Amino acid sequence: MAEALVERRSIDVVPDAERHGTAFSQFTLWLGANLQITAVVTGALAVVFGGDVVWSLVGLVVGNLLGGAVMALHSAQGPRLGLPQMIQSRAQFGVRGAVVPLLLVILMYVGFFASGSVLAGQAVGELTHTGDTTGIVVFALVTGAMATVGYRVIHALGRVASIVCAIAFVYLGIRLLDRVDLSALLHDAHFDAPMFLLAISLSASWQLAFGPYVADYSRYLPRTTSAKSTFWWTLSGSAIGSQWSMTFGVLVAATAGAKFLDNQVSYVVGLGGAGIIASFLYFVIALGKLTINVLNTYGGFMSMVTSVSGFRGQKVLSQRARAAYIALIMIAGTAVALVGKDSFLSSFKDFLLFLLTFFTPWSAINLVDYYLISKERYDIPALSDPHGRYGAWRWDALTVYGVGLLAQLPFLATAFYTGPLVGPLGGADISWIVGLVVPAVLYWAVARRNTAHIPERTLREPVAAE
Repeated sequence: MAEALVERRSIDVVPDAERHGTAFSQFTLWLGANLQITAVVTGALAVVFGGDVVWSLVGLVVGNLLGGAVMALHSAQGPRLGLPQMIQSRAQFGVRGAVVPLLLVILMYVGFFASGSVLAGQAVGELTHTGDTTGIVVFALVTGAMATVGYRVIHALGRVASIVCAIAFVYLGIRLLDRVDLSALLHDAHFDAPMFLLAISLSASWQLAFGPYVADYSRYLPRTTSAKSTFWWTLSGSAIGSQWSMTFGVLVAATAGAKFLDNQVSYVVGLGGAGIIASFLYFVIALGKLTINVLNTYGGFMSMVTSVSGFRGQKVLSQRARAAYIALIMIAGTAVALVGKDSFLSSFKDFLLFLLTFFTPWSAINLVDYYLISKERYDIPALSDPHGRYGAWRWDALTVYGVGLLAQLPFLATAFYTGPLVGPLGGADISWIVGLVVPAVLYWAVARRNTAHIPERTLREPVAAE
């Protein structure tokens, strides 16, 4: 039983005999992963930085749908190829060239692990009466253990979290509406373009950050699973869960102000009540963060293995090596959490928007190649061979990726850098739009001229004549 539960696959292809489940599993996983405290804080930031309730909510909806659609298109690749997301991106960047975006992906996982551990650590510390630091460490250990078990426990955790967290958010929503003059908040609407675009960027970046690992959690679905059903179940789970949490965050920030900013976890729990109810809510916060942090740890481990294996020619991974990679992610994320736990909110917005700069060009290139250039046809064995049809480095894609990064800089607005075109746009940050459109168009123009490396159909076994 234990052997069946512990995942054996890592960066290798999932055989048809081991495929299982339905596309609905993507709904419960992503609903549970988004009904959590960090998504609440992300929604609150739209108000904290100057937006009103109405246009913040509209902007968050737009961003969740746009970013969620991009993320769900990546998810639809999983059943077709049976591969982790970033292994598949070797077809665009080369077997070794894929390490360039991968290094940034690993940084993202460590950052999200750290930010999630800060809030979960507060909840665990309150629940166990031990304090934030101990709470962060305990939470990290549990996260690492579950990530080591792998795919089945991750989806089981998502199913539990989607139900438990939904019940908690319904209850908290009722309690919040008892304290809020909703009609007054909705009446006080004033459109401000930069704040509206900030709200879109916050939620879009939230969704786009899932792109580099979303197919990791759909790759065990049977190959016959409809791409449309995978897309829609993923999008609906992620968009509904995140918008639900972010809407709660907007309303809390608009009514609580400094009380919420001082300690987000304590305020949310205090809103629900005391005693047993408070303990339950601390548990729910920890459960919600556990769900997403297991994804971050698992995704970080897969990205590290993908990076190393591109140079070592490694196709499979032992259980001991798997545990070691996961421990590295866990230790790095915990260290960052302990160092930055006192300045979480002030740096989280810039962290989200900065990450968006690096992932939008990658998403654009990956999706254009998969759907428009290769048209879902890949030579899977060649993804592990630097001397195969995809080569070690694909400089055309890497160049487009670099151009996509540079094209965003004039439009980027963060605390440590503001581009020259942000001012003329009234302070609005539209870098993520540029980061999607420019590399998508450039890659399509470049890649369609040389399609000799694309097989007539998806190849799953080595071809002797190659």
